[in-house]
Amino acid sequence: MKPTLLFFTLLHFLFSLSSRAQNGFSMESVKSYPFPNELTASATGSRIAWAFNEEGKRNIYVAEGPNFNARRLTNYLQDDGQELSSVALSDDGKWVLYVRGGDHGSNWGDELPVNPTFSPTPPKVQIWAVPFAGGEPKLLGEGEAPVISPKSDKVAFSKGGQIYTVPLDGSAAATMLFSARGTNGMPVWSPDGSRLAFQSNRVDHSFIGVYTDAQTPIVWIDPQYKRDNSPRWSPDGKKLAFIRTNGLGGKPDSILVRKHIPWSIMAADVSTGEAKTLWTAPKRLNGSVPNTHGGTNLHWAANRIVFLSYQDGWPHLYSLAEQGGAPLLLTPGNFMCEHIQLSPDGKSLVFAANVGTDALDIDRRHVVKVSVDRADMQVMTPGTGLEWFPVLTGDGKTLAFISATAQRPPLPSVMPANGGEMKILATDRLPTTYPSMDLVTPKQVVFKTPDGVTVHCQLFEKAGGPAKKPAIVYVHGGPPRQMLLGWNYGDYYANAYAMNQYLASLGYAVLSVNYRLGIGYGYEFHNAKNGGANGASEYIDIKAAGEWLAKQPQIDPKRIGIYGGSYGGFLTAMALGRDSKLFAVGVDIHGVHDRTIERTRNILMPDQYERAPDATRALEVAWKSSPIAYVNTWTSPVLFIHGDDDRNVRFSQSTDLVRRLEETKVPIETMVIVDDTHHFMMHANQVKVNKAIAAFFQKKL
Repeated sequence: MKPTLLFFTLLHFLFSLSSRAQNGFSMESVKSYPFPNELTASATGSRIAWAFNEEGKRNIYVAEGPNFNARRLTNYLQDDGQELSSVALSDDGKWVLYVRGGDHGSNWGDELPVNPTFSPTPPKVQIWAVPFAGGEPKLLGEGEAPVISPKSDKVAFSKGGQIYTVPLDGSAAATMLFSARGTNGMPVWSPDGSRLAFQSNRVDHSFIGVYTDAQTPIVWIDPQYKRDNSPRWSPDGKKLAFIRTNGLGGKPDSILVRKHIPWSIMAADVSTGEAKTLWTAPKRLNGSVPNTHGGTNLHWAANRIVFLSYQDGWPHLYSLAEQGGAPLLLTPGNFMCEHIQLSPDGKSLVFAANVGTDALDIDRRHVVKVSVDRADMQVMTPGTGLEWFPVLTGDGKTLAFISATAQRPPLPSVMPANGGEMKILATDRLPTTYPSMDLVTPKQVVFKTPDGVTVHCQLFEKAGGPAKKPAIVYVHGGPPRQMLLGWNYGDYYANAYAMNQYLASLGYAVLSVNYRLGIGYGYEFHNAKNGGANGASEYIDIKAAGEWLAKQPQIDPKRIGIYGGSYGGFLTAMALGRDSKLFAVGVDIHGVHDRTIERTRNILMPDQYERAPDATRALEVAWKSSPIAYVNTWTSPVLFIHGDDDRNVRFSQSTDLVRRLEETKVPIETMVIVDDTHHFMMHANQVKVNKAIAAFFQKKL
């Protein structure tokens, strides 16, 4: 289609969809929800803070017990694409720290400015502090990953591979704390604020260092031919725990065979730098380094060392005695633990988990509490809602978290620390135009694939409608994500939830698929055989979802579409290339299309004599795991959408596939979001993308 014709065609549909959907709500109204993240609490008192994204206007909000009335501290009142991250409260509760700018969900370049408004003077990625009581924010400098000293007097942060400090009140300029080889980061203050532990990454190996002052040499903690990370201080400040994995190198191994990734928990005497091994993970696949949120989630609690492991087949919490020994399983059962926080007194943990008394809870999240020294796990927020990102206030009286339902979007919430009635905060920030009463409750769908894998889905469907209605398969990104029976805790996936609700309002049955490689269903599901570039076995689940829809009596099997972003874009393109007869149309949003790019040289021509024994076979499999291998069997129309400042999937992945399809008779349409990232940082850009998705399906289905 010619660009001019495409423009006027899309303009027509965007205009029609900007009015109101069939059941009375527009894209603007369903996207009007505020989205909270970065919830945090001070180490003393009852103060909490979070970031709020209100239609692209991102600000810091705070509340304080016992009433916890939400209050806005900052005045960023433009939809300018500048995110707020690294939100933290000083231990004394007097200051809120945050980073403004960048794209901190990126795979690379997260520290680089984002400029989707095309400002001639591009924004910067800066660290700010604002008084909890109110007042003007103080600029502390440009940098990343700031951490406040326990003394509440200064901040350490990373910049250019070195660590800097700056007064928390902005009374002086930031200065470099020290200079060391490698890329230095992960700063962690000692409990008394007198020293700083950090990681020095030197590519094939990394060390843990401890800085005291300008007159004292850095202490390197048991330097070995290993990669050490995640330093954690003991409560008395005399020891450090950290994670040790193997250094890079060794004989090239098979690429296509799943391998155990070993790791150990170490403990060291800070004064001498000498370390010993406290625990080594089991030498089997599920004993590998966990790759869910927070990784090993190492904490030095009150007389116990706490960590997360997949060793029993689920990502669970364990604790060790300070001297080592057998770990104690704290959270038995078939569920996952994530977003783990240690209580201020070090005696308990709070976390989110897909666990509860309801069979549907495997597709939800609830807040759970457990002691660090015994398996006394308690689900604090049972029911049909969803809750995540828990924190305990410094006075130990209140549990704060973010909660949602199938209809109500996420909002900060609090309840007594030992259980009780939930109070939802900032309800006045929910616009009156938001269509709470018009949203459907997604239904759980479970089926088995031809190769025997159990797959969970959510079906969005309005009651009634024609005898045969069109349907759409939604494919999430990641892939280590899980879509839920309600609003999602990630802003990218909350947008997808809103989009699925909107499509359902237009009369589509939308099936959101939690395919293998995702989280929430155990190790083997998360780390599936022949997944990704090693065979794309996850596509079996996507095809099975389309076939399930085709068999439903109310679905027109000739009108099944598919869409998804990122990894979901990849699987959308796979579906259109391999099974255009099943999937009549698709929208591919910043998908990966060639799994061999940036792999060929390292596999076939590594900078050494040896290469992996299955190198040639691995590249063949990677090619067959790529949508571009199926261009010749691709017949269904497709819309490509990509932001050209994408830092997760290179824009060239879409440019290449578009060029290939232009040489065929496949009807293609395209949309480029100039200077925005993978996450469409401007609210207006996300709304524009969503409208284009709906318009394309309306036109083709």
